[in-house]
Amino acid sequence: MAMTSLPQRPSAQQVMQDAAVIPVIVLQDTAHAVPLARALVAGGIRMLEITLRTPVALACIEAIAKEVPDAVVGAGTVRSAADAQAAAMAGARFVVSPGYTRSVGKACHELGVALLPGVATGSEIMMAQEDGYTALKFFPAVPAGGAAMLKAWHGPFNDVRFCPTGGITASNAAEFLALPNVTCVGGSWLTPADAMTAGDWKRITRLASEASALPRN
Repeated sequence: MAMTSLPQRPSAQQVMQDAAVIPVIVLQDTAHAVPLARALVAGGIRMLEITLRTPVALACIEAIAKEVPDAVVGAGTVRSAADAQAAAMAGARFVVSPGYTRSVGKACHELGVALLPGVATGSEIMMAQEDGYTALKFFPAVPAGGAAMLKAWHGPFNDVRFCPTGGITASNAAEFLALPNVTCVGGSWLTPADAMTAGDWKRITRLASEASALPRN
């Protein structure tokens, strides 16, 4: 699948626009990192959010950055300036946070790394906007109000674009992607733990292909 080239440091908007889904990936084994990344890229998904939830996460980011040039590896669950710096040093080209603080925003700006900050309220959206962020992660999307909340936000925040994450599945992704203020969604269904454990990379490529074919507004 032909993909357009991206700058070494893509913007948050470019990260969100690249495909319909950003996979939220929890890796427990560094040996899975490179084959998983290759399987996702083969299915048309190259924006890969490796969450900093496991001790091997940074090593996995580094391995993908070095060995899978067609992937654009990012770090998720970034909760501090130190997390952002460690992720950037490992090779992350974007970071995703579950919430937003000015220290994280400032660190990412100084590092030159795109940030998709997490928001769940109007006040958090306004704070992120004040700091120049208008491509945001709505998290946790389904528990925090789902598609109805995004519809309500479209009026006062019609210049903001969202990546809803949290409770998004293959069965409800299309509902979110049809909304005018949603650019992509984040989800973990592309990388099932049992498929990684079994080394069933063909299944992951199939899931990625299905996700990359999802229609968007």
